[in-house]
Amino acid sequence: MLYPSIDALLEKIDSKYSLVSVAAKRARVMQIAKDERLPKYVSHKYVGKSLEEIYSGDLTYRIAKKVDTAASEQ
Repeated sequence: MLYPSIDALLEKIDSKYSLVSVAAKRARVMQIAKDERLPKYVSHKYVGKSLEEIYSGDLTYRIAKKVDTAASEQ
């Protein structure tokens, strides 16, 4: 069984696409930096650790605001 569950993760992040994107980017950062400072998490893989970070609230994301190009040209 996957921990944390997809349903629990989707309460934290609004879509599966965003969930995968955020988790993959964080996992890549941990892999490149050899970030082993997360001993409190159960998973031994970087993607699992990033999913656990999302579930615990340690890792969040925000949607960039769309800039109105017509207003900025005036």
